Amino acid sequence: MKDMKRTTNALALAVFWFAGLTTVFVLGAVILYVFVNGIGHISPEFIFSQPHGVNAEGGIWPMIVSTLYVTGLAMIIVTPIAVLAAVYLAEYAVQGRLVRTIRFAADTLAGVPSIVMGLFGLAFFVEGLGFGFSVLSGAFALSFLMLPIVMRTTEEAIRSVPKYIRWGSYGLGATKWQTVSRIVLPAAMPRIITGLILATGRAVGETAVVIFTMGTMINTPILPTDPGRSMTVHLYMMAMEGINLPAAFGTALLLMAMILFFNLSARWLLRRNRRMQG
Repeated sequence: MKDMKRTTNALALAVFWFAGLTTVFVLGAVILYVFVNGIGHISPEFIFSQPHGVNAEGGIWPMIVSTLYVTGLAMIIVTPIAVLAAVYLAEYAVQGRLVRTIRFAADTLAGVPSIVMGLFGLAFFVEGLGFGFSVLSGAFALSFLMLPIVMRTTEEAIRSVPKYIRWGSYGLGATKWQTVSRIVLPAAMPRIITGLILATGRAVGETAVVIFTMGTMINTPILPTDPGRSMTVHLYMMAMEGINLPAAFGTALLLMAMILFFNLSARWLLRRNRRMQG
């Protein structure tokens, strides 16, 4: 009997190790492939210059600006809505049918394919509201993708704050809102910021949403009503049309570096918060 348990345990451990190492191998292979093919094209001129010519020679500075512009604007739009919704669900709402409906809606929204969200943004923001192909349309569409991530992460962060902190605040005569705004939210802020960073990393890597809402025009957007082309759209078009593949790999490498930076920042904030909590 003991031998069978040891054999089962060893087999399960081997399967887990195999699954973990396979994941690491696939990730490493993708990163290595893009790095080898794209590192030779990375230079200050490639990053900070304008594209030119029929084969998109030159740099990708307008695409970098468009990507950061639309992502930053989407984060500004989604942050107050998601945080306030999470505060309501975690601190004020009576746990019942309404709360279950809101959580179900958030989970469903998180599972909507990005191509569907892009078509919705095209029909509603670009055509319906008359925003046209612009950074503003792309930001609103991206905010719908970011909303469930930020809202559920914020709700869990608020719930993770120990109850005795709230009791101490109430014991000193603080109101509900004073406790939430001055005690609970500051204590949960590192995890809230982590959720924002993870949602931003997903938004940076989206293609279908921005290609239907922000357009494909190569220009440096100034106003929110200006169109633009994100890095993912630029990479997609160069790869599909087979033009300037070295520049496509260089764009992919920069894009992966940006997403990796967002994910590492989120992990660093989470570890720092855990160390501060003991």
